[in-house]
Amino acid sequence: MYIKSIPATCMLSAVLCVHAQEKDSIRTVQLDSITVHASYARSVARQSTLQAEVAEARFLSDHFTGNLVQTLQRLPGVRSMDVGAGFSKPVVRGMGFNRISVVENGIKQEGQQWGADHGLETDAFNAERVVVRKGPASLLYGSDAMGGVIELLPLPPPRENQTFGEAVWLTRSVNETLGASVAVTRKMNRWHAKVRYSEQHFGDYRVPADTVVYLTQRQPLYGRKLKNTAGLERDVSLSAGYRRGAYTSGYAVSSVYQKTGFFPGAHGIPDLSRLQDDGDSRNAGLPYSTVQHLKATTRQQHVFGDAVTASWDAGFQQNRREERSLFHTHYATQTPPEQDPDKELAFRLDTYSSAVKVRNSSALNWEHAAGWDAQYQQNRISGYGFLLPAYDRFATGLFWLVTWRPLRNLTVSGGVRYDFGQIRVEAFADPYLQAYLAGQGYGDDLIEAYYWRSYPVNRRFGDFSGSLGIVWELHGEHVLKANFGRSFRLPGANELASNGVHHGTFRHEQGTPSLLSEHGWLLDMSYAGSVRGFSFSMSPFVGWFDHYISLQPSGEWSVLPHAGQIYRYSAANAVFAGAEMSVEADFLRRFNYRLAGEYVYTYNRDEHVPLAFSPPASLRHTLTAPVRKFRFHVEWQQLSAQHRVTRNEDPTPGASLFHAGAAWELPRAELSLSMQNIGNSKYYNHLSFYRKVEIPEPGRNIQLTLRIPFRILDRD
Repeated sequence: MYIKSIPATCMLSAVLCVHAQEKDSIRTVQLDSITVHASYARSVARQSTLQAEVAEARFLSDHFTGNLVQTLQRLPGVRSMDVGAGFSKPVVRGMGFNRISVVENGIKQEGQQWGADHGLETDAFNAERVVVRKGPASLLYGSDAMGGVIELLPLPPPRENQTFGEAVWLTRSVNETLGASVAVTRKMNRWHAKVRYSEQHFGDYRVPADTVVYLTQRQPLYGRKLKNTAGLERDVSLSAGYRRGAYTSGYAVSSVYQKTGFFPGAHGIPDLSRLQDDGDSRNAGLPYSTVQHLKATTRQQHVFGDAVTASWDAGFQQNRREERSLFHTHYATQTPPEQDPDKELAFRLDTYSSAVKVRNSSALNWEHAAGWDAQYQQNRISGYGFLLPAYDRFATGLFWLVTWRPLRNLTVSGGVRYDFGQIRVEAFADPYLQAYLAGQGYGDDLIEAYYWRSYPVNRRFGDFSGSLGIVWELHGEHVLKANFGRSFRLPGANELASNGVHHGTFRHEQGTPSLLSEHGWLLDMSYAGSVRGFSFSMSPFVGWFDHYISLQPSGEWSVLPHAGQIYRYSAANAVFAGAEMSVEADFLRRFNYRLAGEYVYTYNRDEHVPLAFSPPASLRHTLTAPVRKFRFHVEWQQLSAQHRVTRNEDPTPGASLFHAGAAWELPRAELSLSMQNIGNSKYYNHLSFYRKVEIPEPGRNIQLTLRIPFRILDRD
């Protein structure tokens, strides 16, 4: 049923594009976009004291993969924590999960981002401009942005009344992806509105390996495919905006549905019978997960005079995640539920957000900004398994930021913020576990401790964060930046109260209710300069963290059946340090060479070991050349080995990968062909969800993308 909607989407978009071809061409649309984006990227680089990378429309189009995070990992300092070949979550300078905020339409994206097997619920086709801010961004974006922010921004509407949009087709060989997206935008006087529909279907992905190892047991891969890793994504979004004089407003509603299968050899107890080829590489049977993310946001903004701007952002999000697996129990007294017997875990997270900001630039060389934001969350659970209890969470913060420009080429900014948060966790009792432990002959004290899988928790947190930074524009195209900031993060519900076997990671994960909030001091510096076709940038950073929370082996054996050792969330003093660099040079008139690299060093000062999930160093050498209506590129990617690992974490060998691609500008369309991992090399992503199972990354992939933009100008 879902496959049939792709041809329907393609047919609709083709009709729109054929009609549009009578009015305009792709060349004009691209010229306008490049001009706007270049000025915006320059403005961000010179105004923000934090190191910021701007992914413009051309960048997002040239490196499009159907997965936004995998596209962004081409930026220095950004890595992708993958769940197979379908979904990913971002890691910035070695930090991920609840330490990186993803902001869209002024509202922070909220899902089950605490889990390594939970991807980012956003439509990659709909990304028009992305700003990645690295470093302590808690001052403006709140507690969960202590590691950085990924901000998704829409392009400004055109001035002329017109109808425009695009149709995109995508196919990938490594997992037989079929995808399509169509968007239509209408600008009419003071109003503009946009609607987009996207859909992707993918099958089991190929890997350059015949076997994998899970819990010391070697398991076969039939046809070199990872069974049951197929899935689909279906997205729809509608946005509208209105502008009259000094007043502007925006409204957006989006729905993202994702379904992806779990490799059965890495879910639960190893069973070779479940790995037999079922003859269908496009089905996603048990076990699998589904996510339905609904989001509605609005922005109201008014400019008073020429200097004071006031804005209000509000949003509602509902994230429903379910993990389904054939009913299994370790307790003889537990029977399958009468309804949804295969629903193992289910989380329903409702989030209400509101933020008010005021900016005043009336004083000469001075600008003041102040704001208040608040968020309320309610998470409810169901299913025959247990990992995370139900909870309610409230967080609010006030901030003030001042910017001083004593000279045209010198900007100094600083600010302070106070956050308050409260979390209430519900108790959860497990009578089946109680009966099991009694039958095993355990004592009353131990039975009582395990019977309550989650004790009631009611914690309050409050703390300050702040920053002081400088931007100094030297002669010509040379910019120096420095930023020193303090940030903090409230512990999440999983860190305080989780207590159960997390399948896939196959370990007993346990929270610590007494955890304190995280605190961090970070010094971030950067230099960027260019002269006569040559540019260079370097961004070193170092950070000290108190009470840095991570999942660590406890040395205690869990009494839960087939659970192994308990991994407990604990706090430690930690150090993060590293740098990103890039070199770019134009030569022989039409060739461009770019070298981009990154390195992250982590250290647990209490245990004297590295932190888990530390990304290895990497380098990318890219050579591009435009030839008439073609653009060619070849790339050599070097991944260093990662031997700096924590206890019970496997080291990862290095790899050298080669990629290539070409784009052809047709009269009314653009065709792109790219090849990743041309040599079909066997390599591992140290951050991958499947790394623990020794599953390598996808093999050789050939990707074809057809993009047809259109525009119809209104007649006067």
